[in-house]
Amino acid sequence: MLASKPRTTVSLSTATVGPASWREATVKELKISQTAVERSDKGLDLGRAVDALPSLRDNCAQQSNTVVQAYVRETRAVLIKLRESFLDTNEEVKSLLRGKEALEKKLEHIRKDIALNKMSTEIRCTRPSRERGRDGADSLLDKELQHLYQLKKALEAQLRSVQKQLQVLDQCRRRLSAVIQERNQVLDLICHAVSSVTSGRASRNSGRHSRHQDKTMSFGGNGLGYSRQIDLNMQNPNGRGSPVEGDGSGAMTPPTDPLGPFTPEAAQAIAQAKEARQRSSVLRREIKEAIDNTQKLQQAAHEAVNGGMNRKVAETVTLKQYLTVASGENRHAIHRSQRWYDATEKALGYTVGPEVQSNLETRERLGRPLVKVYQRHPGTNLPEAQDIIKGAEGLDKSLLQTSRNIALLQMAQSRLQHDIRHKHAGANVDSSVVRMRRRLANHRWVVGSV
Repeated sequence: MLASKPRTTVSLSTATVGPASWREATVKELKISQTAVERSDKGLDLGRAVDALPSLRDNCAQQSNTVVQAYVRETRAVLIKLRESFLDTNEEVKSLLRGKEALEKKLEHIRKDIALNKMSTEIRCTRPSRERGRDGADSLLDKELQHLYQLKKALEAQLRSVQKQLQVLDQCRRRLSAVIQERNQVLDLICHAVSSVTSGRASRNSGRHSRHQDKTMSFGGNGLGYSRQIDLNMQNPNGRGSPVEGDGSGAMTPPTDPLGPFTPEAAQAIAQAKEARQRSSVLRREIKEAIDNTQKLQQAAHEAVNGGMNRKVAETVTLKQYLTVASGENRHAIHRSQRWYDATEKALGYTVGPEVQSNLETRERLGRPLVKVYQRHPGTNLPEAQDIIKGAEGLDKSLLQTSRNIALLQMAQSRLQHDIRHKHAGANVDSSVVRMRRRLANHRWVVGSV
């Protein structure tokens, strides 16, 4: 307070001439005047202490700008965090989409293998009737088909989970985009670069904040309101925020406040997106494991079927070779029997003799001169005629038996040749199935075009 000027006072004891009432009235007026002067001086001192300065408007504008700048800086940090979460979510969507494409590709391979299995079964049905009996290759094809259906069912369930997770990520991304647009409404007059919120800039400004953080900014009649607003929005960022996730810039975010830069909606959107990304990461690992496991099982089943069919072809070829050897032996036996039949038939002709009596020579006749001379005595009959007849009958029986044997051998030869043709056709069919399976194992073909 400024010092007051000294006043001239008159002692009341010198005024003894006037009446007492007159003097008391004057003294009263003096006291009233002195009280008014003292009250006025106190009012001036109080006004000097609390009254607004002439720069009130400028100070209010400066303080408002400071509050706005602090708010938009904190909002910018929140926006950086939201954008980082949005970008991470977008990258996770891309990664999950690549996993979905790999899953769909593997499903396509499974469907092609199922079609290949059915084609193999249909082609094997074209084998000859003798070779259509159910064998180990048919069992392997049935087991492969069941196994492929199980793998297809598992991959389809995995694909449905991926589609649901993609929908969840898209919802999180849309929610983040809406929050980013809403938070971005107050950042038209501030730099949006992440480098403007780096730790270096924060460290350069930390000294300035530490120098001014103890000052109470209050002025005018609204001083209390501005002080409360500054207390809420102008705290030191090093003591009230958290770094942006996934960013090494050191950008800080304020605490959650429904009316502050970091609203509960923004916090929930970030938390929901983070949880969805974690689930998506786990799902991508499961997809990779499922694809690898499916590839191994699919390859093992394919090789097992091919190996079984190769063994069936080898068995068929082996049996065909045995049949070929047996057919050769059978033909050799036919030739031997035919030669024996021809020799027997010729012997029968020799035994029976010519058909015309005039063609008999003298030595061949039963009544040749030597026999006639011998039969002049009694009891000299010769069994020549009976022996010739018996020999002829025996040769006839031998010819009949040999002809029957030749007929049996020829029938066996026909059956062997028929079986060889069937074995050859069956081996060709199975070999064509194996070649087709090997040719189409790379899955570079379209279903329905083969």
